[in-house]
Amino acid sequence: MRTRGFDVEWVGDWGKDPGDDDILKLARAYGRVLLTLDRDFGRLAVLLGEPHSGIVRMVDVRLSEQADRCSWVLQAYEQALGSGAIITIEPSRVRVRPEGG
Repeated sequence: MRTRGFDVEWVGDWGKDPGDDDILKLARAYGRVLLTLDRDFGRLAVLLGEPHSGIVRMVDVRLSEQADRCSWVLQAYEQALGSGAIITIEPSRVRVRPEGG
């Protein structure tokens, strides 16, 4: 994603994983969209009502396709993500859950 011009931060560079709650809070504090393979972030946002700055989750997307799919979604759904949407990228479709939806 960095080579495509996106300003990203990878939790793997942090050394110690602070846990899902803190990752979501940090992403929100810095106004960052969270890109993940993990469904727990959606659970935190939807079921527990944790605030966020948009979440993009990939499900069963080939590693070789992840950067292309994420780049496209971040550009195509920029406004929805800015409003707190949760977007799920699957091999054959993209699902958008609007903020509060």
